[in-house]
Amino acid sequence: MAGRTVTRADLCEAVYQKVGLSRTESASLVEMVLSEICNCLANGETVKLSSFGSFVVRDKGQRIGRNPKTGVEVPIEPRRVMVFKPSNVLRARINGQRSEGEE
Repeated sequence: MAGRTVTRADLCEAVYQKVGLSRTESASLVEMVLSEICNCLANGETVKLSSFGSFVVRDKGQRIGRNPKTGVEVPIEPRRVMVFKPSNVLRARINGQRSEGEE
């Protein structure tokens, strides 16, 4: 089952509808939050959102990869990757279960 994609505009509209800020203020708030998350991740910090999950930056070392078409080995440069680890609360919600602390 393919779900729809939630965009920045959707988030701004949700803030506008639920919080009561103007559309401009809602868009600004969403942009500030996303910008802060991006800045923290770019600095290598972990971003943990309670009851949602954590965005973690990991360093991957250099390794040897192989071109699947030709079989030629090529070095893969060291890099940083971001992973998302959902909280137990989010996992339970995704699976249609209630988690502890939810009413």
